[in-house]
Amino acid sequence: MRRLVQRLRAADAAILSLTAASLAYSTMQMMIVPALPAIQRDIGATADEVAWLVSAYLASTAVSAPLAGRCGDLFGRRRVLIAVLAVFSCGGLLGVFAPSVEVLVVARILQGAAGAVFPLAYSLSREILPPERAPVAIGLIAGSFGLGGSLGLVLSGPLVDHVAWQATVGLGALLGLVAIAAVARYVPAGTRQRDVSLDPVGGLLLVVALVALLFGISGTAGSRVAFLAAGAAATAAWAAWELRHPMPLMDVRLLASRSIWPVNAAAAVVGFGMYATGFLVPLLAQSDPDATGVGFGASVTATSLFLLPATLSGLGTGAVAGMLGRRYGSLLPLAIGLVTMATGYAVMILGLHVAVAVAAATLISHGIGLNFSLAAMANLVTSAAPASRTGESSGMNTTIRTLGGALGIQIVAIVVVSAGETPDVVSTEGFSWAFGLCGLLMVAGLATLVRHRTAPVPAEAR
Repeated sequence: MRRLVQRLRAADAAILSLTAASLAYSTMQMMIVPALPAIQRDIGATADEVAWLVSAYLASTAVSAPLAGRCGDLFGRRRVLIAVLAVFSCGGLLGVFAPSVEVLVVARILQGAAGAVFPLAYSLSREILPPERAPVAIGLIAGSFGLGGSLGLVLSGPLVDHVAWQATVGLGALLGLVAIAAVARYVPAGTRQRDVSLDPVGGLLLVVALVALLFGISGTAGSRVAFLAAGAAATAAWAAWELRHPMPLMDVRLLASRSIWPVNAAAAVVGFGMYATGFLVPLLAQSDPDATGVGFGASVTATSLFLLPATLSGLGTGAVAGMLGRRYGSLLPLAIGLVTMATGYAVMILGLHVAVAVAAATLISHGIGLNFSLAAMANLVTSAAPASRTGESSGMNTTIRTLGGALGIQIVAIVVVSAGETPDVVSTEGFSWAFGLCGLLMVAGLATLVRHRTAPVPAEAR
């Protein structure tokens, strides 16, 4: 009995440590967005220059998640997890003392590298925890992604208003150090593969492809086509190389399998909705209704009230999704998540001019629905992949979600100001079309799952 209690306590400590690591990264991802005007003013940067603080973070995440996830499969997941958390903490420290926007961009690149905590934490959960605990643990870790994203937006306003914008970057150093201490103390080392064969060419091609695609999505109109063309060419070259390599960095056949690619398709639309909502809700809350006909004229700090209910729902929702997935298979909570997100966007459209309705719709879409979807996708991908490649497959899922998110921000930013009568001014019609597009994409993601994943299998049986 004593051994059982000790085992349960050790498992709980490991789960909390991995959740702390993922929460550190996710809190930083959007925290800097409300601080961009203050940063632009204080360091004399242009709007285009400070926009790179978001793009650089996303680019770093897109590249690091699959690469570090695979390195964790090869060299030991806890070891690589601690390494990326150390890089993350260095980025936060550098950001506090950054004298220019260029140095601050470098700091954000270092912080973004910690996007690899998710595939590493998912893989460690499957490896070190009892089978009956792993789905719930993965649900908690995935729930911290939505929780941290909303928490960063909630905390950003008070930090900017009452401390300084540097706090929105520097907090990452403290969170990273806490996570490193917890992981080193409470997470077992796990295993590593022997007779490792690296694939540097495959890694280089993947980096070029992901960076070019992300810059093509986030860049200016003049550079967009060139970057997208380069990204498509590099992606084709990477896939061809990996298919011929005897020990590829990424198993393209695995990623294209029926058990994984529909989940990655869902990741793209969920990422679109997540980042689009994180952009649209603060914009809606802070818009001046007298000038635009829509919005609530909220301050940066007051904007957090629109996101607070969604923030509070994070971890609990992820855990519930994990328990449902353990019993019925993770396809069910993913379907629930997509339907709930679509419902939230419908409520948003109907209640655009009512503050309580906007907060409730954000809770439904960005809280309950998002966290159900994140937890279910993480469990589906890790249970479908071989144990030796869980970091790789979940890392690519994270990357695809990030690319979808970058695309979401760009598209809804255009839609929200182009649907009204006055150019470059937000409007009720613009917000309605933007949220409507998010809802339609959730329905499309659900249709893809229903068509290609008709026989879900409980995670513990895989």
